[in-house]
Amino acid sequence: MGSDLLAIQLEVTSMLLDAERRKLLALQREMGALQRLSCPGDINPEQVSDLERQQLNHSRIKLQYERLEQEYRFAAQGIIRRSSVSQKSRSQPSLGMKTTPKSRPSIFGTLTKERSPKNKRRLSMPQTSARDLTTVIRLSAGESNGGVSTETGENELDASEALIYQDGNLVSGSLEALTQHLVPTPDYYPERTYIFAFLLSSRLFIKPHELLEEVCKQCRLQMKLTEDRQDKAAEGRLGSHIVQLISEWTEVFAYDFRDERMLKHLKDITQRCSIINENQRKTVGQIMQTLVRKLSVLDKYEHVLTKINANLTDRLRVLKTNPHAIQKDILNVCNDPVVMAQQLTHIEMERISHIGPEEFVQSFVSKDVAEWDERTLFQDMKKTSNLEAYVEWFNRLSYMVATEICMPVKKKHRARVIEFFIDVARECFNIGNFNSLMAIIAGLNMSPVARLKKTWSKVDTCKFDVLEHQMDPTSNFSNYRASLMAALHRAAGAHSNRERIVIPFFSLMVKDIYFLNETCSNKLPNGHVRFEKFWQLARQVTSFCTWQQVECPFERHRKVLNYLLTAPVFYEDSLHLVSFDCEGPENHLEKERFKTLK
Repeated sequence: MGSDLLAIQLEVTSMLLDAERRKLLALQREMGALQRLSCPGDINPEQVSDLERQQLNHSRIKLQYERLEQEYRFAAQGIIRRSSVSQKSRSQPSLGMKTTPKSRPSIFGTLTKERSPKNKRRLSMPQTSARDLTTVIRLSAGESNGGVSTETGENELDASEALIYQDGNLVSGSLEALTQHLVPTPDYYPERTYIFAFLLSSRLFIKPHELLEEVCKQCRLQMKLTEDRQDKAAEGRLGSHIVQLISEWTEVFAYDFRDERMLKHLKDITQRCSIINENQRKTVGQIMQTLVRKLSVLDKYEHVLTKINANLTDRLRVLKTNPHAIQKDILNVCNDPVVMAQQLTHIEMERISHIGPEEFVQSFVSKDVAEWDERTLFQDMKKTSNLEAYVEWFNRLSYMVATEICMPVKKKHRARVIEFFIDVARECFNIGNFNSLMAIIAGLNMSPVARLKKTWSKVDTCKFDVLEHQMDPTSNFSNYRASLMAALHRAAGAHSNRERIVIPFFSLMVKDIYFLNETCSNKLPNGHVRFEKFWQLARQVTSFCTWQQVECPFERHRKVLNYLLTAPVFYEDSLHLVSFDCEGPENHLEKERFKTLK
């Protein structure tokens, strides 16, 4: 099982590494161009800072990838593996986790319900208007209901100007038509599910600042039309609708506005709305304050992560020199599995709370390399690393488990640590914290731990075997997905935050989303955007956003949290060395490995 979990982590880390490499190359290319043009003075300190930060991010993820690759290679070769763990086949990602059939609050405060379309092969979220037959809608800026006129019969209309519905669901349309469908009028406002799905996935085709520029342009056109009609009531409704759209954009996709170009368009359109509808000034002010607060919280969070990473590097250097100088025994820090599981849940929920929904799309945008080299600028690429930080946390927790087990000198003590982590994993399962659960299982299955046969002989593995069965990777993690569904049902009918906690195995979720994005084309042969695919992407990300809203109900233990976040851990070579110190090499492969490490 350990190799299967490592395979998932290795694939996701590889995807993240490729994305970071593209960002680094883009920034290096831009700065190199300025130097070749003899304009070194045009390179501002912010660009230098960006380059240093990007180089650090790339190096850190590359190091993670190399460590995981090495560990996976050992596991795949069968060098050292617990005899009780059978060989599993690698999982194939599904098209996403099913959602609970019960109605539950969405991130917009509305109810999301999964409809069963007549065509069972089509999975799509409910759309702005229901029609029984395939309907083609021509966009016309001067008409009501979002400036649309309706015709039946695809042959009568230009497909480039159409939105295509089937079984009441929007399934495709041109990018221009979809953008127009986002723009409100005095008598029309797009459904929130559409706003979320389009803003999430449109960045596969158009940069957010370009989309906002086009939306503002269309909004100004609507303002001009209502002004010409001298309809004050219509002007007021239009201003209210535009402000509402901006409010939802800044609320859900706040990180888009780290781009100065986005802020410029935002200020321009909100000022215009405040002029035509003075009642909106207070609302606009609140929107701006909320946005500034969110971006400030993100800045502080990133600063804390930077300090933690720097501190870990220093402490690891000391640990390698004198392993027992700063390393504490985790059982002396916390010997209660329930408390430990709760503190892990605190960390998990804090990490996921900072991940923007757009990061799921931006991290894995696949572009033609030649086109990307020519057109993509660093400022147009993802501006956050919260998703990467969360994947990195999983890797750290796995290696921390392995380090804590291998550090004690006595076999009996190592067995106690193993049993402690098994109990912690079980408590994580009970809470609904599947990410920490999987990380602990991965750590227990790492080769430096799995090879400690004498230590494992002292461990009662019954509870561990049950957990491994629940998280069995065969049949595309079917047992885990069933457990996740049970947690979702519990959360749907919950009366407390304790019961609402759902923390998925994050890397598998990312892999599912990536698989959906890669295996289903973004456009149809006629050039239309395949929007039914984006309904599926939106459904998966919406579920994650719902889980983000839950506040952790457990008491915080700062001593335990600090240890989990800052305790130095061993990786690959160092971890194998301490493992061989615990129990010497037994077979030929282990002896050869030991010689290379000495």
